[in-house]
Amino acid sequence: MKNSKITAVPYLIWIVLFTVVPLMLVTYFAFTTEDGAFTFANISAVNEYVAVIFRSIWLAFIATIICLIIAYPLSYMISRMAPRRQRSCLMLVMLPMWMNFLLRTYAWMTLLENTGIINKLMGLFGVGPFAMINTQGAVVLGMVYNYLPFMILPLYSVMTKIDNSLIEAAQDLGASSHTVFSDVVLPLSMPGIMTGITMVFVPAVSTFIISRMLGGGSNMMIGDLIELQFLGNAYNPNLGAAISLGLMILILFCMSMLNQLNEEDKEGMII
Repeated sequence: MKNSKITAVPYLIWIVLFTVVPLMLVTYFAFTTEDGAFTFANISAVNEYVAVIFRSIWLAFIATIICLIIAYPLSYMISRMAPRRQRSCLMLVMLPMWMNFLLRTYAWMTLLENTGIINKLMGLFGVGPFAMINTQGAVVLGMVYNYLPFMILPLYSVMTKIDNSLIEAAQDLGASSHTVFSDVVLPLSMPGIMTGITMVFVPAVSTFIISRMLGGGSNMMIGDLIELQFLGNAYNPNLGAAISLGLMILILFCMSMLNQLNEEDKEGMII
């Protein structure tokens, strides 16, 4: 027991230096002025950006749902394959992540712009051109493309542990395919769904590179707003800290709601 505590010391030091101290600094700047005086003005000013906050949540929510719809059947299909095929499919899932995040997003800019490859192909059939770049749809597409592996991997990890004998037993007892899915596969895969939602929604709601490159200036998100306060023309670190603090509270609230749903599902399974 003593050795296990000693091995955790480097991690505790890391957490204190790079999580606890930055959180304390963010909280300090959020409640102070440039002169260091205590104030609620920064927190109150966050209300002026409610539209940006709701847009960020809405686009992240859509991207998360699309990722779940795509990833769930794909993960189940991979988990039922032979081990060798599973490894090959997982490598294909991870393959886009071998490329730099910015390069992937730049590639989508090339594809979606008015003179891009997609519009040129449509032009061959006399269709278009369509305005795809600098739209909310392009932002959601960028989120889905970049964060889809983060939904697939936890779902696959959970689904591969579902014993085939449970599915076969349900089928032997006369359960239909729909009943097997709703009463066996779905409840057992809920931990993977919750983890996948967390791993996609959190980075999606705070992204700023994707919204800037694919959404243009008309689709600002929370991440863009925070960056402007620290590096942009609207330099105001105290307001940026207040927005960051609000974003953290929002994410913690969403995660606590998800955990609550997960606990209720576990209780339902036990009953």
